[in-house]
Amino acid sequence: MNGSGNDKERMYLNMGPSHPAMHGTVRILVELEGEKIVNSDVEIGYLHRGFEKMAENSTYNQVVPYTDRLNYVSPLINNVGYVMAVEKLLGIEVPERCKYIRTIMSEISRITDHLTCIAAAAAELGALTVFFYFMKAREYLWELIEATTGARLTTSYTRIGGVVRDLPENFMDGVKKAFEKVREAIYEVDRLLTRNRIFLDRTKGVGVIKAEEAIEYGFTGPCLRATGVNYDVRKAQPYLIYKEVDFDIPLGTNGDTFDRYIVRLEEMHQSMRIVEQALEKIPSGPIAVDSPDIFLPPKDKVYTNIEALMSHFKLIMEGVKVPPGEVYFAVEGANGELGFYIVSDGSGKPYRVRVRPPCFAIMQAFSRLIKGHMVADVIPVFGSINMIGGEIDR
Repeated sequence: MNGSGNDKERMYLNMGPSHPAMHGTVRILVELEGEKIVNSDVEIGYLHRGFEKMAENSTYNQVVPYTDRLNYVSPLINNVGYVMAVEKLLGIEVPERCKYIRTIMSEISRITDHLTCIAAAAAELGALTVFFYFMKAREYLWELIEATTGARLTTSYTRIGGVVRDLPENFMDGVKKAFEKVREAIYEVDRLLTRNRIFLDRTKGVGVIKAEEAIEYGFTGPCLRATGVNYDVRKAQPYLIYKEVDFDIPLGTNGDTFDRYIVRLEEMHQSMRIVEQALEKIPSGPIAVDSPDIFLPPKDKVYTNIEALMSHFKLIMEGVKVPPGEVYFAVEGANGELGFYIVSDGSGKPYRVRVRPPCFAIMQAFSRLIKGHMVADVIPVFGSINMIGGEIDR
């Protein structure tokens, strides 16, 4: 489109949804002066999940597999956040061992998410070796997750009132070996990227947002902490066993793409600290509440005991009967505050489920983050905020 007078020539260009870096879920209409982005319009509705309406037509436990797909790279955290919201409505508290298991699995899941984010962002900048290092490291953790939950990605491991099964034998030894490999990979990637001249040029001062503006947009998680704001749900509103373990909250200073990378890199070390402390302190005992009207009985009892069979049938067909009321509960997801607002009408299905996904608030600011930058800068900025389509188009 040609301007008149002193106006420069403007070009309008579609990035996505077929652009490889947009992962099929985002379309960005950019307005360009040469290669400089003057303005942009971000469209996010390409996944058509319908999570919230599906949840209203399912029993409370049937919603758990849907939560896996909100953030499919760290599904265990989604599971925990949802079931803890329901447990808050029920007014129940799970056994101590269950709290420890949920914390351990959530932190392992957080590491896999950060590994994936940095690996994909680096690969899209041409650092393919980083991708290979971190994907290999992620495999070690996914083997732990698979040994515990029976699945690698969509785990559906958590239940209202507990978890499906206990940690496997030799889990602690498996964690020790896996963490050694993960720490080696982080060390190698730190050497490859953190002082790399090309990586610094592509990330330093790119996609900058200041603390006050980030708060106004609703930023949480690594993207907010990269601006220097010390907010983490695990510290601000502790849940599970986070009061009982020592860990630090990594902070940035500039709020740019580089700081978002550094914060995630350090958060992986802190998550490993949490897991190691939790495994040292984990008590013995039950992994679920002893309440047949809330938690599914073991299958061996279902096959041999009529009361267990009846309990199983009612929980599957009618669902857990949650008292009428409403509740909001939030956990610290890999990308920030992940909150569930649930309204109950007293039946076995939620009357309303609303998700507060961290990515949605961050994507509000994406046009602002890329404005004034070059087209090529869209890629590192988009990679650094780690947008997950399942969270946004819900």
